[in-house]
Amino acid sequence: MKKNRGFTLIEILVVVSILAILGALIVPKIMERPNEARIVAAKQDVSAIMAALKLYKLDNGRYPTAQQGLKALVEKPSTEPLPQNWKSYLDKLPKDPWGQDYVYLNPSAHGAEIDVLSYGPEGQAGADKPENLIGSWQ
Repeated sequence: MKKNRGFTLIEILVVVSILAILGALIVPKIMERPNEARIVAAKQDVSAIMAALKLYKLDNGRYPTAQQGLKALVEKPSTEPLPQNWKSYLDKLPKDPWGQDYVYLNPSAHGAEIDVLSYGPEGQAGADKPENLIGSWQ
């Protein structure tokens, strides 16, 4: 009767090597996905905020001022010009997927009347490389 003696060291090293090679090929592909998902979520948030801003303009004849900001979508502004037909346009202001507030520009810096943007993974105005910005003009 022959006894099973287990795996040899060579066999274990071959299997570990194969797993390491597969890991080196697959892990980078998987690691890119979370950032792509965050970018898609930010684009959807920007679209939703823009839709709320357009409803605000329909009801009140103008967009909120830069001073009133996006906060005007969740609570009635107390600074001039006061909106005449204000309603609640969003339940709450979302944060971008990186935990920062969305930026509202009135007037726009990109040729439209207004802009809504996220600074993306960099999260700060100083890092506003065009490839990092996620905005309503895109």
